[in-house]
Amino acid sequence: MAGFREDLDPIWDDMDRAMGQLFMMGWEGEEVTPQIRSLIADYGLGSVILTAKNLKSAADTARLVQELQIIARDAGHPVPLIIALDQENGGVNSLYDEEYICQYPSAMGVAAAGSPDLAYEVANATALEVSSVGVNMILGPVLDVLNNAQIQPLGVRAADDLLRRDLGFNGVVVSECLEMEALNVDIGFRGGCVMAIEAGCDLVLLCRSFSVQKEALSGLKIGLENGMVSVDRVRTSLRRVLKLKANCTSWEKALNPPGLKLLSKFHESHLALSTRAYDNSITVMRDNNQLLPLSHTMSESDDLLLLTPLLKPLPASAATKFLSEGKATAIDHDRWMDRGSIMSGEGVFRELGRQLARQRRGKLLHTSYTANGVRPTHEHLIERASSIIIVTADATRNLYQSGFTKHVSMMCSLPTTTGKKKSLIVVSVSSPYDFARDKSIGTYICTYDFTETAMEALVRVLFGQLRPQGSLPGSLRKVAKAQKSRQAWLVESYSEKDVNSLNTLIQTVSKASVPGSPSPLWGATALSFSLADPAIAEAHFVVRNSSTGALYGFCATYATATIGHIGALFVDPSKRSLSIGHSLYQRALRSLTARPGLQSIKVGTRIPAIYPGVPSTEGSVPRLRRWLGAALPPAATVSSYQFASCIIQDLHHWTPPEQVVKAVQRLHVDFDLIHGLGAFDDEVAAHISTYGSWEQYKLYTLALADAEACGVVRAKSRADGRLVGTVVLCRSTTLLSQWHPHLVGGRAGGVLSPIVRAGCEEDGVLLQGLLLLGVRQNKAHRAWTSYLDLVPTQLLETIAPLGFKANKLGDFMFEIDLLSKAPAEMARRAIIDESWTTQ
Repeated sequence: MAGFREDLDPIWDDMDRAMGQLFMMGWEGEEVTPQIRSLIADYGLGSVILTAKNLKSAADTARLVQELQIIARDAGHPVPLIIALDQENGGVNSLYDEEYICQYPSAMGVAAAGSPDLAYEVANATALEVSSVGVNMILGPVLDVLNNAQIQPLGVRAADDLLRRDLGFNGVVVSECLEMEALNVDIGFRGGCVMAIEAGCDLVLLCRSFSVQKEALSGLKIGLENGMVSVDRVRTSLRRVLKLKANCTSWEKALNPPGLKLLSKFHESHLALSTRAYDNSITVMRDNNQLLPLSHTMSESDDLLLLTPLLKPLPASAATKFLSEGKATAIDHDRWMDRGSIMSGEGVFRELGRQLARQRRGKLLHTSYTANGVRPTHEHLIERASSIIIVTADATRNLYQSGFTKHVSMMCSLPTTTGKKKSLIVVSVSSPYDFARDKSIGTYICTYDFTETAMEALVRVLFGQLRPQGSLPGSLRKVAKAQKSRQAWLVESYSEKDVNSLNTLIQTVSKASVPGSPSPLWGATALSFSLADPAIAEAHFVVRNSSTGALYGFCATYATATIGHIGALFVDPSKRSLSIGHSLYQRALRSLTARPGLQSIKVGTRIPAIYPGVPSTEGSVPRLRRWLGAALPPAATVSSYQFASCIIQDLHHWTPPEQVVKAVQRLHVDFDLIHGLGAFDDEVAAHISTYGSWEQYKLYTLALADAEACGVVRAKSRADGRLVGTVVLCRSTTLLSQWHPHLVGGRAGGVLSPIVRAGCEEDGVLLQGLLLLGVRQNKAHRAWTSYLDLVPTQLLETIAPLGFKANKLGDFMFEIDLLSKAPAEMARRAIIDESWTTQ
């Protein structure tokens, strides 16, 4: 085999080809399908997984693998395919052929035997068998993360932090199969693929669905395009995969596997190894009352009762092969089942029952149990028997097994009419932790799987023909809780196809608001985030479940030449604390900071006015600053200011405050009301541009365009006729309600965005005058309430005499200064903005 070079061949500059090497995919069927052929030839798929559904025999497997490699070679693949197989041994084997392939204990069973030499022999024999048919990777774990009986997933820390950094592992990390229902429902396959790569996986596994496989391929491509996955990250995994291939295969080896001749040569010695491995793995964890062997504690006249759960046959087993080949005729059926009516799955342990009966030459009673618990039939058989064997398989997950066993244990502990208690033996045939801690189970045996060879060894242990030598692997001690990790989600650009899903997300977030505190999203729709202005660059982002189309999070951004805005960021309440918001925020920052000339970013917008700032309920200012600043360039700074929205609730009984009216009358200012875009002259435009912001400019433009429901109050100096103040007023029917959902319903009137010229004398009274005229107009239009947006908390005392009360106090507008100096725009604030400088 050729050696591996760390510097990649230029052929891998083709990122589509490179990304294909980062996937492992499979299909269903015993022949090559057009779909798997397309994945290899058209998408550059570099690794294939085979399962029991692909394989009939060793000979057919060798033929199938060779065909796959020929497809790859003819499609121009520079290196052979990785051909992987779930051949973990124990209960998880994909390839079964009793003439050529042997059965060995699982990794946990081998560990229970306690012999490193035996572990090597089993691994070597397994590798020799599968490599003979062209398989070059076994997906059989030699190390499971086993903290205790209650295993906890480690999330994104497992690959990069633990494997790479702490353990120094530099090999290939393969993900779990992403075609899981939970992933489909909770994340989506595109997002799951990106998460797997970002978590440190080098090969992403997708087992069978062609549509899902293409979705995952597109997900990685999108992640690469939008910067969530870097080119360097792809190349890092590519190097690991190519190094693995260089070490384990070549075109000569891939196209010419040894085949059946080599399998025949080693078959007898491998059978002997299989028996020895199983004999050494059987573990008797407890036998407190010395019930073993049964040949010493039972007489031939005693009845032995075997109680077993209903289980499906193991994928690679004689029973499965027998059933799949359709050989279960009326005559042959008795080979697997006793005559009479039996339930589906009951046949798995019928042969165990026969072996027990043959060994003791006495009467054996055998029946199954289900989630229905202890039935009268069970009670009758327990009463007859002197000894009971209960078989469990993953009772910690299948809780009915645990409940059934404990019930029977209680029954056995009660003295019989003869004064003698019944003997109970519990056998775990999967996880050894079913009753590892339960000392009430006096005799407890673990076999680690329920293959034919394991059950034969169990019978020999039960009757004293084999001395059990296994010991429980791992530890039952408690461990420290794993540190929570931050997950990266695939963030995609918002598109028109997301409108319905965004509306659903908005409604979900709105309904989850605290009673008495309406959500800022109340009354908003997907259209509320669209300004449709060529002068304003919009870029919105979503975390989307690509499989269901559901949106888990949304972020809206807007930008002018120098200022960017994050106008909204919200997440499905059921998906919070999963770093979705953080992923959206990072993507928004990348988009905005990539714009040349951008000086600052504001978190919040006046229009849309849905989230003019960060709700104070989301945390303290220091905490929010840390959250916002975590992903910023080192030179950037974050400042904040607090504001409130205000309202006059009962406008019907409102009267102009006399002291305010008199103070306004003393001003040397004239007020008038203008409507229509024709009134938007250069003077008004200059006033807003100089003392306001682009958001206010947009708001005033929309208001004057809606002449039937909106207007602008102007204040001009009597001395020189200069414009010194403006404010927007509107009815509840205004088109502005699309961007100001606070105005929706309830016959609310609006007094929006007052702008007072900087340096103007008696600016507080001038502000009162603008608001006074606005509220008067609201009342004249028969509004029930008057709404005032974005009042700095320092000005609440100034507007209080008018009857305004804080409707929503304490929200924060954050400003991110990317240049670490005040932008020019901040120096031209109106008086209502000049107070917004709290650092």
